[in-house]
Amino acid sequence: MKRALATWQLLSESLRRGEPAVLLYVVQSAGSSPGRQGFIMAVNAAGDMQGSIGGGIMEHKLVQLARERLAQPALPPSLHRQIHNKTAPKDQSGMICSGEQTILLYPVQPSDADAVQQIVAALEHEQAGVLTLAPTTGLAFERNQKPGQADYGFTQESAEGWLYREKLGYQNQLHIIGGGHCALAFARLMHTLDFHIQLYEDRPALNTFLTNAYTHAKNVVSSYSDLASLVPEGDGQYVVIMTFGYRTDDVALRALLSKNVSFLGVLGSKKKIEKMLGDYRAEGIPPEQLERLHAPVGLPIKSQTPEEIAISIAAQIIAVKNKAQARIL
Repeated sequence: MKRALATWQLLSESLRRGEPAVLLYVVQSAGSSPGRQGFIMAVNAAGDMQGSIGGGIMEHKLVQLARERLAQPALPPSLHRQIHNKTAPKDQSGMICSGEQTILLYPVQPSDADAVQQIVAALEHEQAGVLTLAPTTGLAFERNQKPGQADYGFTQESAEGWLYREKLGYQNQLHIIGGGHCALAFARLMHTLDFHIQLYEDRPALNTFLTNAYTHAKNVVSSYSDLASLVPEGDGQYVVIMTFGYRTDDVALRALLSKNVSFLGVLGSKKKIEKMLGDYRAEGIPPEQLERLHAPVGLPIKSQTPEEIAISIAAQIIAVKNKAQARIL
């Protein structure tokens, strides 16, 4: 979200100064395309650039095209299909990574200034909204989001008949249960990955909880059983339990096991997790609840330090997140 904010800020400042600017937007992508749907970039007449649509020769080529368009800002928006395969009969991007993407070149107009500023304000205050781009209506932004609305949407009936929508703001919520050293390292890493981070701890005086500056909210709970009402369900909700011991992990997990979330993991040794799951099976907890649990959480890379543990968990979450997004796309 921070990278997107910088791009919108450049557009806002360009409009304020009366400088022509072009918005480059990946509105569609498939396969191993280096630029994914939602990647954004801006180029203005002063030579300033911000963001990326995938890099490489393709990005260089389209930036050059955008600069040419700066001399004719009244030209309508245009879509550019890019196929990353040199054997393609047309629309070759110059790259060989396979996949394809469609990039919108949108010359930003003075009439877009209000919508651009609304987007900047929403992202600065971590508020959500829906961006709409269309050749007839231009650029629009509506605060808040409709329940169940997809993160991205692109439809095209003709070269001039298309519509792109995207949910702006944090699309993924991370709930870290426990505020120790591993949680501090994990929050520091995930803060760079555009997750809205909530931290929960039942020891309000814990130093690593108090000094954790990488979360958006820190919540003191009287008992981890309170998580049943504090952690919401739904797609985009990721939960990792890493409290200070078996008992508190158990309380937290029992509060969350039945919740429908995108990811639920528990940190711990293999022996600890085997005992925990064995107890749950003996109690008759439904197998489907246990099968979706990531435990021990994290990829098996023999991580030892809090920082290594954080990387292993982040990699596992990214794999789950991107697999879910691939199904949507």
